[in-house]
Amino acid sequence: MKIPLRGFKAILLKEFTVIFRDPTTLFFMFFPPLLQIIAFGYALDNDVKHMAMVVLNEDRSVASRQLVEKFVNTQTFRVVREVQSVTEMTAAIREGKAYVGLQIPPDFTRKLNGGRGAKVQVLIDGSSSTIALQALQTSMGLALRESLLTTMQAAGVREMPIEVRPQILYNPTMKSANFFVPGVMGIALQIATVFATALSVVRERERGTLENLLVSPLSRPALMLGKLTPYLLISMTMALCIFLTARWLFEIPIRGDLGALSLATFLYVFTLLSLGLLISTRAQNHMQAFQMTIALLLPTVFFSGFIFPIETMPTFFQWISALIPATYFIELMRAIMLRGASFADYWRHFAVLAAMGSVLFALCGLRFKQRIA
Repeated sequence: MKIPLRGFKAILLKEFTVIFRDPTTLFFMFFPPLLQIIAFGYALDNDVKHMAMVVLNEDRSVASRQLVEKFVNTQTFRVVREVQSVTEMTAAIREGKAYVGLQIPPDFTRKLNGGRGAKVQVLIDGSSSTIALQALQTSMGLALRESLLTTMQAAGVREMPIEVRPQILYNPTMKSANFFVPGVMGIALQIATVFATALSVVRERERGTLENLLVSPLSRPALMLGKLTPYLLISMTMALCIFLTARWLFEIPIRGDLGALSLATFLYVFTLLSLGLLISTRAQNHMQAFQMTIALLLPTVFFSGFIFPIETMPTFFQWISALIPATYFIELMRAIMLRGASFADYWRHFAVLAAMGSVLFALCGLRFKQRIA
């Protein structure tokens, strides 16, 4: 009679011993993910503030100076210098000394007072799309607001005919960290977990002990679970540290069910560890394992919804995103942490992660069976 998990305790104890005898493994499983959370949480910010602006004020009137102040008061712009010509203004943008150039023509006040439509020109550096979009939206919004106020005053209207009162749900302060940090969690966990288990079998192969394991009386499930379980426990501990960092350092709320949050993390980590174990059955050395892990990282960053919305991608890349575990985990983190979603709201995402983990773990078993055969 076969024992399904024969030798599980032995391989489990062996793996724990190997891990704790190698503090470098523990260091790279804990330190880089925490560093990524902190670095990306502070660095990634779509809300651009105080971008450098040069001003060509050819009118030099009270009205023109008030317009410049209104640009500065939006907190999107800051005046770094005043220039004397269009050539000087464009040169400042070309040389990277400013992102925006504001040109106020000499007849600005005369046309404004005459009701003939005063025009100003805003030159924007489009080499950075995020900065350019923010500058464009702020400039157009300021111009529209000032135009409406001037028209209302001329017509003697005290209130806007239509007033829109938007209410932002789940992230009312529009903090970029609330959007990016849940995504960084998925990326950080993938880097640490996949690479850790990808090296576990490679380490045995390079030391010449893999064949001994394969011909030992260990059952295949026991060998795979014994390799995977220590990293699963360590990864869950690492995930807890990441959640605490996000909660207390960046003040990201956790509005949803902690049980659903824990289950999502467990399924995601198990899937990633199984993926790393599958890589380890293919890689012949550390370098190959590293290259395969990095090759999986780039599609995860670009196609998982971490930065770019999946809905805006071409259909082919949406299909790719559906095959990436991080796609479902990142959406679950944003749903549970920010929107207060429960298991019933996103049970399909849980099911997909569970299916992915099961399939990858089964593929690992087939790979080990082929090696034994």
